[in-house]
Amino acid sequence: DDKGQVYMHLAAVASWIKVNEKPPLNIKFIIEGEEEVGSEHFGDLVANNKELLAADYILISDTTMLKKGFPGITYGLRGLAYLQIDVRGSNSDLHSGSFGGVVANPINVLTKMLASLKDDKGRVTIPGFYDDAVEISAAEHDGLSKLPFDEIEFADAIGAPALTGEAGFTRLEQLWARPTLDINGIWGGFQGPGAKTVIPAEAHAKLSMRLVPNQDWQKITKQVLAHLIAITPESVEISITPMHGGRGYLAGIDSPAIQAAKAALAEGFGTEAVLTREGGSIPIVPMLAEVLNAEVLLVGFGLPDQNAHAPDENLDLENFHKGIRSLVILYQNLSELKPI
Repeated sequence: DDKGQVYMHLAAVASWIKVNEKPPLNIKFIIEGEEEVGSEHFGDLVANNKELLAADYILISDTTMLKKGFPGITYGLRGLAYLQIDVRGSNSDLHSGSFGGVVANPINVLTKMLASLKDDKGRVTIPGFYDDAVEISAAEHDGLSKLPFDEIEFADAIGAPALTGEAGFTRLEQLWARPTLDINGIWGGFQGPGAKTVIPAEAHAKLSMRLVPNQDWQKITKQVLAHLIAITPESVEISITPMHGGRGYLAGIDSPAIQAAKAALAEGFGTEAVLTREGGSIPIVPMLAEVLNAEVLLVGFGLPDQNAHAPDENLDLENFHKGIRSLVILYQNLSELKPI
């Protein structure tokens, strides 16, 4: 979902070379292809090449605009923790007539456990889950409240009957600035055509949590493991496999670099740029900021309906051309800033 946006940067550099023979500042490209599997090796590559990759600013285009006609800078991302849960009740599938009533059904057990992880107000029930979650300030609440967001339009675009979320927060706060817990997949038992009266031997689920800045994904993973083990009945065995994760990110919205990006987008798109957060995760962002001691700018040109990760993924052509113009201007604006 950012291949087209990478090309926009190449086109912006090419434009500078065509007109001025070179860009107004030094530019290093890093094109990383491991993001969807957790960027397992990228951290070591960066740590071992800090001098080669040294920079004053890191510009990433892997985010989306709020909607068409509203160019923006993303100043916050959520983190991620991901794990798999396996529950076993017997050595093999059992006849439900011969064993039903005295042997635990792993699917029944697992679904009950998973259902208990959230209450009826949408809050996660795992002890300690919210301990490090920082709530947004009054100023940020006001800023998000002014952004254009049509709940009915948003729901219709994805075919959802209605939106739901944690009580006490606006939709954009739920979407961008609050932690979540979701079951990404669940399977087990007989799933073929017809009927087969079995008590499945095993049940499985994939579970992910989107985390806000200041929540440590490894700490959260340990809390989830401890809680799931504590609520597992003696009638089944549970195995939990932590998978990949990453920290969230929150930038200072008043930084000169963000103001430079706002000015570039305003000129490139002909309308004022907005400041947004995003509910997704880019694990390399906090790592790059920390290891290279550089400010990260998230300036994306995708749209919510770009069908990211789908076979018909797309990039809006108007955004493509206006985005290239904006990047040309942004390079100039950044070159005029005093290095941090």
